[in-house]
Amino acid sequence: MTLPVERSRSRRPVTWLTLIGVLLLPAVIGGILVGALYKPTDRLENITAAIVNDDKAVELDGQLVPLGRQLTGGLVEGADDQPSNIDWVISNDEDAAAGLKDGTYTAVVTIPENFTAASLSTRPGETPEKATIGVQTAPNARVVDGAITGALASTASNVYGSTLSSQYLKNVFLGFTTLSDQLGTAASGAHQLADGASQASHGAEGLRDGLGQLSSGATGLADGASKLAAGAGPLTDGATQLSTGAGALANGTRSAAAGVTQLADGNAELARQITALAAQIPPGFAEDAQQLSAAAPQINTALTDAAAALQTAADTCTGTPEQCAALRTASDNANAALPKAKATVAQIGGLSAEASKLPAGFSALAQANQKLADGGYDAAKGIGTIASGMDGIAGGATTLADGARQFGTGASALASGAGQVASGASGAETGAGQLADGITQVATGTASLADGLDTAVAKLPTYTDAQATNLADVVADPVSASGSSDSLFGVAAVPLLAMAVLWFGALASFVVFQAVSARALTSRRASGLVALCGFAPAAVVGAVQGMLVAGVVQVASDYDWGDWALFAMICVVAGVAFAAVNQALVALFGGAGRWIAAIVGALALATSIVSTVPPVLAAFASLLPTAPAYNAMLGALSSVGGVGAGAAGLVVWAVLALVVTTLVVVRRRTVSARAASAVATAG
Repeated sequence: MTLPVERSRSRRPVTWLTLIGVLLLPAVIGGILVGALYKPTDRLENITAAIVNDDKAVELDGQLVPLGRQLTGGLVEGADDQPSNIDWVISNDEDAAAGLKDGTYTAVVTIPENFTAASLSTRPGETPEKATIGVQTAPNARVVDGAITGALASTASNVYGSTLSSQYLKNVFLGFTTLSDQLGTAASGAHQLADGASQASHGAEGLRDGLGQLSSGATGLADGASKLAAGAGPLTDGATQLSTGAGALANGTRSAAAGVTQLADGNAELARQITALAAQIPPGFAEDAQQLSAAAPQINTALTDAAAALQTAADTCTGTPEQCAALRTASDNANAALPKAKATVAQIGGLSAEASKLPAGFSALAQANQKLADGGYDAAKGIGTIASGMDGIAGGATTLADGARQFGTGASALASGAGQVASGASGAETGAGQLADGITQVATGTASLADGLDTAVAKLPTYTDAQATNLADVVADPVSASGSSDSLFGVAAVPLLAMAVLWFGALASFVVFQAVSARALTSRRASGLVALCGFAPAAVVGAVQGMLVAGVVQVASDYDWGDWALFAMICVVAGVAFAAVNQALVALFGGAGRWIAAIVGALALATSIVSTVPPVLAAFASLLPTAPAYNAMLGALSSVGGVGAGAAGLVVWAVLALVVTTLVVVRRRTVSARAASAVATAG
């Protein structure tokens, strides 16, 4: 059965079979494209890839660590949230190379033999090395097969690297907690030492006061002995007076001996107090302080290594620019704070080294005071002997005249000895004052050390295992993207395919239909009606094509019915408008118009697939009739809007195209006088 529609470049009639073929062409093409490209990640098992694990396990704490084997298992097992996975084959180097060559394998993932060693190279004492895996794609692989395989291998390696980084950072954060505990213990010991030093300072001040009294008493004794020596000459004339004076002198000498004994008791008590103070120092304090001093370089080394590791991570960042920028900022902040942190740790180490000397100093001080007490007791015994001599003088007044000269000599010696005692006591008083000042400085310095350690403990972060694990996970992978899709058939792909198949469907219509009736010259109809007669069948076909394409899209994608209804309406409008534009191109340029239409379709596809097209092409494509159709379809299926503007653009293009076709009809219905004469003559 034929239709009253003129066939292009042929006098054969257009049949219903031809019309059905034109109608179904866009729907068939669209169905093939949608069926082939829709949700490709659900059919990953159609890709066969090989895994070559050349990794050598590393012994760690007496156990073998095969990280390459674990990564292989993770790739083969796949992710819980991915319904499909590549068909992985565990192979070797020879089989993988042969499989790539003959097409058995689409891609090959190779884990090198140093993968585990490089992954564990962040341990202390090791040279950090980045672990890498290789991905090769078969020469005859599909266009996107290699990208899919590489993306899965890259994602697996990134996740695995984040796990290793998380474990390393967890150990660093737990190390902060251990350091805080150790510094807290040192701070407690420093506080106890400061309290003991403060008590020793008070004892030293008491010793200084006692020595001052001893010096004053010895000076008085020296003055009295000098006077006694001066009065020895007339002693022979006043034996009775001498007996009385000798008794008084003996009493004074005993008082002096008692004072010296008290001074010796004070020295002995001070020695006991200092010894008790030394006993208050915790056992092992010197060793702890020395260990803390020795640990300072190690702490500085650990801080330097941590900053260097963060710097290396920033320098070798392979993530997104935002991730690398965040990592770089963290590295710069760490390097900026590193000098101050190292200086603080070094100062703590120096103070700890000085604090380790305190137990030995207290022991030496106690021994010195004990010796001073022993000397005081000896002096008291000497003065007691002098007192006994005075008693002998008093009892032997009858022999005093004979020994007066000897007594004068003894009195002079007593004055000299008392002067020496006074001088020694004065020097001891000065030394006791210096001792008190020194112990006070020690107490002040130890208190400052304790406060500094408390400040360090307060500033050092502490973490539980759970907190360290959570923080390490966040720092190892600080930025994540949400809302992204791994599908090659996204929201923009449906409008693009629909626009393309409708455009080429309109082009196919005017491969079959005549753009301008061959009877235009002899027709009595107006030029506009002639143009519309050529446009009408293509417009009907375009509208039906739009509806069929929208139906295919709905079957494949299952859109909301309200959105789909708007999309279907735009498809119908686009099919009609595209028919008008293609009619105008063929009417105006003939067969070259179809060539131009094919270029327009190719340009519309090329500029809509990726945003990296040259700006000139993108700007030119935005002026084509395909641009408003794509924008309106995209607005109907998404939230970008622009449906009204796109539909208006299609109407404008359709009207302009009909005007152009009408002008072509007018031009074809106009002949020159020579042509008319030739027609008349021929007739």
